[in-house]
Amino acid sequence: MNDANANPTRLQATRLVLEYGPEAVLVNGKWASSPQFNFPRPGEEMRREARLESVAAAELRVEEEDEDVDSEEDIPILKFPSSLLSLDLPDIWPPPPAPSTPPIINCYTRNEKVPAALLIDGKLIADEIRFRIADQVRTMKDSVGKVPGLAVILVGNRRDSLTYVRNKAKACEDAGIKSLVTHFPQDCKQDDVIHALSTFNEDPSIHGILVQLPLPQHLDEEKILNVLKLEKDVDGFHPLNMGNLAMRGREPLFIPCTPKGCIELLIRSGVEIMGKKAVVIGRSNIVGLPTSLLLQRHHATVTIVHALTKNPEQISREADIVITAAGVPNLVRGNWLKPGAVVIDVGTFPVEDPSCENGYRLIGDVCYEEASKVASAITPVPGGVGPMTIAMLLSNTLESAKRAYDFT
Repeated sequence: MNDANANPTRLQATRLVLEYGPEAVLVNGKWASSPQFNFPRPGEEMRREARLESVAAAELRVEEEDEDVDSEEDIPILKFPSSLLSLDLPDIWPPPPAPSTPPIINCYTRNEKVPAALLIDGKLIADEIRFRIADQVRTMKDSVGKVPGLAVILVGNRRDSLTYVRNKAKACEDAGIKSLVTHFPQDCKQDDVIHALSTFNEDPSIHGILVQLPLPQHLDEEKILNVLKLEKDVDGFHPLNMGNLAMRGREPLFIPCTPKGCIELLIRSGVEIMGKKAVVIGRSNIVGLPTSLLLQRHHATVTIVHALTKNPEQISREADIVITAAGVPNLVRGNWLKPGAVVIDVGTFPVEDPSCENGYRLIGDVCYEEASKVASAITPVPGGVGPMTIAMLLSNTLESAKRAYDFT
């Protein structure tokens, strides 16, 4: 090699990389093969010859690209970004089209005019699980004189979060589990939340700590969740729990409650997961991501659909199991589903309704009227995944207390 290669043009750099392979490096101002690869390797000569044969074609392509450029010396070979590319892409879903016929949803009774698919009754299944938990809590109290304790931290006044926390506190009371709720205003300081977490971490009567997500944007969710003691992370969102969930051969101490509830619904409804095609709509850390990981653990072939996915309807139509967690009302229509698919609707979206006791009702990501005519089984909203989330939270809290008291 000669000194002309000390500052190669794009054309020269192309020849150098093709000749020396991807191991080409700049040594003392000159391009050469990396020293660690200087010894002969099996097939190296054949690969080198093949690369050289492609040089002419590559040079021709580069020359054609550069015909309109005045000077090759002005073309940078490598351009480094001034800042790192953000990997945190928000999911901003386009609004779904208006239903051809608006769904008829009564606040208290389900519409019986729909020729319904099999209804997966999450409330019924959750009640059965909660009854078993309450029985074990009574046994623990009789044996060791202790009961599980759950602390909940709520920030702000989101209506859905307020509903979830209220339901969780009521469920704890029914099961005999002690519960404490610390409610911070929307504009609270992060240090106040961390201080409350630290206090609960050191309280031996508290076996589970739940930070109600999502948090306001001014709070660092990752930093706050990192404060949680791993053995009290009953919501399953500690980075170590999530990391262990993602890695084969490792087991998290706790599995996030909503994804765990989704899988429990499928299993208890007799739905086969192994070998099936599953589509998860939504990729949040709370539901979408851990749900996809759990489905993989149960040997499903999983595809994630998000706001930037091309042709989501077509992808969804190929699935045997569809789990939606997009938070967009009526996003998934009947034509998104293949006949006989099983649909788990995690989405909850409050819609004002003066006829309801709370002044609003919840609808899901799935247009129930349309989907129930295509699916073989479907969860309602409300009464599907929501009760299971709470049941799994109680289950995780009980398991944490069992570890603390060495109770079986």
